[in-house]
Amino acid sequence: MELYESEHTKFMRELFKKNPKLAEDQKEARAIWWDKKLDLEERRRFKESAVPQKGYVYFGK
Repeated sequence: MELYESEHTKFMRELFKKNPKLAEDQKEARAIWWDKKLDLEERRRFKESAVPQKGYVYFGK
């Protein structure tokens, strides 16, 4: 019995098979945006310096 495989999954498998460097590029791109160490002191300062936003900002008083 064969398991179902979506068209998207087949496409992605073929894409990575044709372009093996894609997996490496994907890891590099992920590191740019997601895989970062958090500076807790900096996050605390950002949180403290936040200015509260009014309920509906599109109209003045």
